[in-house]
Amino acid sequence: MDKFLQAAYEEAQQGLSEGGIPIGSVVVHKGKIIGRGHNKRVQLGSVVLHAEMDALESAKRQPARVYRECVLYTTLSPCPMCTGAVLLYGIPKVVIGENKNFAGEIDLLKSRGVEVELVNDESCIQLMADFIKAKPELWNEDIGE
Repeated sequence: MDKFLQAAYEEAQQGLSEGGIPIGSVVVHKGKIIGRGHNKRVQLGSVVLHAEMDALESAKRQPARVYRECVLYTTLSPCPMCTGAVLLYGIPKVVIGENKNFAGEIDLLKSRGVEVELVNDESCIQLMADFIKAKPELWNEDIGE
């Protein structure tokens, strides 16, 4: 696992330790993390703070040119909302830790010209699978079945 996906994975673990859903994300600009986050739906009672949205929020306002030079790393394939944010801000590349537990919107990203790198890292897969098995009602509340 490369260092940026590792940072996203650490965010996912932090979310889990807070009683939340273990999905993490980082926004990288020219080799430097400018935003990091994890799913905070449970912790904050939020309907929009998925990991990718939290990472973008922590990157703060950036000029459009900065987003067009970023890579978004996420431990789980992005949902329609997070995919929309990638498209809205013109982020050209997304690195996805896994899509086995949730397929997400990889095809939409690719159809809009976003470079997608799917890693299918065993640590990311296992973290999410263990969570879904342990707390299916929480998973299904949002983007599960």
